[in-house]
Parts: sequence; C-alpha cells; structure tokens
Amino acid sequence: MIDEGYIKFELFWEQQPNDFKFDISNLMHWRDKMHELNLIGNYPDLGIGFGNISQKFEKGNEFVISGTQTGDIYPIAEKHFTTVTNYDLAANSVWCRGPLKASSESMTHAAIYEFDESIKAVIHVHHMELWKQLLDRVPTSKADVPYGTPEMGMEIKRLFDEENLATERIMAMAGHDEGIITFGATLEEAEAVLMDYYNQLD
Repeated sequence: MIDEGYIKFELFWEQQPNDFKFDISNLMHWRDKMHELNLIGNYPDLGIGFGNISQKFEKGNEFVISGTQTGDIYPIAEKHFTTVTNYDLAANSVWCRGPLKASSESMTHAAIYEFDESIKAVIHVHHMELWKQLLDRVPTSKADVPYGTPEMGMEIKRLFDEENLATERIMAMAGHDEGIITFGATLEEAEAVLMDYYNQLD
C-alpha cells in the first residue's frame, strides 16, 4: 500500500522564508537528478509526491530537507526546502522553519543522522522493481514498522546494530512499498551507493 506523504509525527512548524546560512545548490542538484530518474516524483492517480532528500551542514540536530509534497516539482528551488531545527524521536516530534512543512520522512532522516554522526546526507527514493530486489538483500526494516515514526527510528537503530547498516549505507523499507534509503558523508556518496544497485537492474 502506498501511503507516502502523510505526516505521522507531531510537527511544530514556524512558517517563514528560508534563511539558509549555507549554499544548498548541490542539494538541489542531486534532488533534480533523482527526479530525472523518476526516483523522486509523484503518483498522478493518488495526487501525492514521493521521495525526499536532506543534508546536514553543521553539528547538532539541524538539517535541510525537501518540503512535504514537493515530489512533482521540477526543477526544484530553495523555497521548496525547509530546515528541521530539532527533533525528539521518543516524543515523536519534529520542529522546522521555512516556507513549507518538512517532509513526512523527516523523522526517518533524523534517526539516521542521530545514530551515525559521520552521515551528512540522506536520499529517500521510490522504485518498485529495485525495492523488490533489495528486500532482505540489504538491511531491511520489518514489514510492520511504518515510516516516519519512533518505531522506524528504533528499527533503524536495530539495523545499525544488527545488520551492518553503517557499512552497507542502504536500506529497504519492507513496510513502505517502493521505499529505499541511502546515505553517506556527502550527497555524492549516497547517490553512488544507490546507483551501484540501480545500474544492476535488467
């Protein structure tokens, strides 16, 4: 079942123009590359977007992420991103500021950043064929764990602890049809991991 786009955490949103202290042009570049491959996009029949991308620029909890329901936008612009300023995995809460609400996957991105400080970039894409091939071939979340929840945060911790997620740098989301996440110290690293598998498709 496709349930992308629905925010499952308590969101505290400060609506304001972006005031990025960093150049996000590379983040925009890779987001559009994912869109060109239809790994980020939208389901026209459902009217919802899928896929998102984020980058962490400093120490602490803040990271920049694509806004909710921006999957159909191309090319992307700065106004389509927002800053997650804080999060509380246990309390299922996210704080953000920007022109748009943060992606419904913000909690999942936060959990990845939380469990490995060397990670500075996260890419979440959808691709049914690749997803099916990756299930249980790479670290895979349990089918009964929904995206964007504290349970997914704990599941990511389990994958880091038990299934070598830190080394593999890619996971399949069994409970989130088509959902795949890659990450790395840079966006280029995260994209390279994804493309290694994507390019093996028949």
